[in-house]
Amino acid sequence: MAIREQEHPDGVVELIIDAPPVNALTIADLELLADLLGSYSRRPAVNVVVLRGEGRGFVAGGDVKEVQRLDGHQGILGQASGSLAATVALHECAVPVIAAVHNYCIGLGVLLAGSCDIVLCARDTKFVLAEVDNGAAGGAIQASGLMPDKRLRAAMFTCEPVAAEELERYGSVYAVIDGAALRGAALDLAGRIAAKPGRAVRAAKLALNASAGRRIADRYRQELSYTYELNLLGDAAAAREQFVTGERPGYRDSVRRAPAPGKAGHADHPAR
Repeated sequence: MAIREQEHPDGVVELIIDAPPVNALTIADLELLADLLGSYSRRPAVNVVVLRGEGRGFVAGGDVKEVQRLDGHQGILGQASGSLAATVALHECAVPVIAAVHNYCIGLGVLLAGSCDIVLCARDTKFVLAEVDNGAAGGAIQASGLMPDKRLRAAMFTCEPVAAEELERYGSVYAVIDGAALRGAALDLAGRIAAKPGRAVRAAKLALNASAGRRIADRYRQELSYTYELNLLGDAAAAREQFVTGERPGYRDSVRRAPAPGKAGHADHPAR
């Protein structure tokens, strides 16, 4: 399973992205992630979620090879619908979601992190909005949770990496810490939130979402209309094929290869 769920006795749940070699998420992975996040509204024992990646980095994006392999427009429609469902599920999850991001956070990964309530990063982590290079035009509404408008525009137009340390200065990243300590720090923060009255925390998340008015579902669906146009015109498929064939290199080589965050001695359980 590319998404594993690990429950802790204090009401904290870890959702662990483990899709070797680079954590590129398939359509099925996104559907599972959305389903798990939606289930916490029916599980009162869950108070906080920590979303993190195993291995080389947090998320390397959607599975472009799967998108190219599927017939017709099935791939892009499935990936776009899955991205919509997963990011809305993060934003509207009944409990706070903490993203623990290490090494790289590319494309879809930025959308997932930007939809979480709190973001912690390992030192030297890089965020890359890769949509334009891949013939897509969406993700601004989720990424706006990480960057102010003008910085977001530059990041999206250039597809150049944005350092976690810069995002920390904006206040959108809660803390930048050593990679080996990332998981422990995320669990510690989650435990402090989980110790608060559960119904009050859930109510506070509803209140915060209502006041912020980010409306990811509506705005991302509108953004996707431009991505669909690019696919109908053929631009998007051509851009993705350049990546799949290696004509255009990926982004992981532009970020420092850092070791995976340290692990604590807990058993992981496959997600349902």
